[in-house]
Amino acid sequence: MTRPEIDPELQALLADLPLSSELTPELLAQIRQIASTPVETVLDGRAVERREVTFARPDGARIPLSVLSPQRAGRSTAAPCVYWLHGGGMVMGDRFSQIDIPLEWLDRFGAVVVTAEYRLAPEVTGTTLVEDCYHGLRWTAEHAAELGVDPTRIIVAGISAGGGLAAGVTLMARDLGGPAIAAQVLICPMLDHRNTTTSSRQYSGEPGVWTREMNEFGWRSVLGDNPADVPGYVSPAVAEDLAGLPATYIDAGTAEVFRDEDVAYATRIWAAGGQAELHIWAGGFHGFDALYPHTRVSAAARRTRNNWLTRLLSSLPAGERHDLAGSTAP
Repeated sequence: MTRPEIDPELQALLADLPLSSELTPELLAQIRQIASTPVETVLDGRAVERREVTFARPDGARIPLSVLSPQRAGRSTAAPCVYWLHGGGMVMGDRFSQIDIPLEWLDRFGAVVVTAEYRLAPEVTGTTLVEDCYHGLRWTAEHAAELGVDPTRIIVAGISAGGGLAAGVTLMARDLGGPAIAAQVLICPMLDHRNTTTSSRQYSGEPGVWTREMNEFGWRSVLGDNPADVPGYVSPAVAEDLAGLPATYIDAGTAEVFRDEDVAYATRIWAAGGQAELHIWAGGFHGFDALYPHTRVSAAARRTRNNWLTRLLSSLPAGERHDLAGSTAP
């Protein structure tokens, strides 16, 4: 099939990246063994306080969280919170993957970043991944006071698989009566297990950052070979009702598998009377601004996303910071 070309500046950078058209168990094992950039390197030079937490799900499973807070003594207002879910096709990555994106919001907005180490497929399957993420959000909201977080300004955000999980968590929070979510930011989100869109077929059969074949591997790892009755919390594109969702930001590239399912999700939010801002960046491949943030199109994507968050946060009243006893902190 003919397809949109990748932005020339991005295409030149991709020439140095080893690409594949498929993902196999053997390749996945190799990728998982490759150490990612230590978070200490990313945090170097930033005024950030780091706290490691492990919480217990209702079923007893223990899930790690990292809390990254700006070093600000004597804060009189509670901070906004970004609850971050990493990418990796639901089969790889860790809570520090793509962490530079929410750390930019920590720097810009003084946001507290909470990032979740949800368990990966195929070791866990079905709703387990999104439930890990949902219970991490509940822990964050329940501990908002001690984290210095305003519970009315919690933003759920994620990229790729994390974007899909963020959408699932937002649906779950709506249906289960909380926690309250002020907005969801879905960056090139992985939303539809059916993998049948035009864009999924366009980016198939050739090496790429994330291809249709890789996408099939990721979903098969979560759902098995013959999925039936897939919940909307797992594959948000099949959720019947998208009404009552918080303000939503969705972006993707024209040259990627998820383009059409992301456009369709925004369209369905509008049809349900919701508010979504959608940006599809010409020539962007999957995760382009995470891999190469300093290219022209990546800088434009990040700037536009940051401007949306600026407008959103300026529309939300800042709450007083309270200690655990409920008195206003000095």
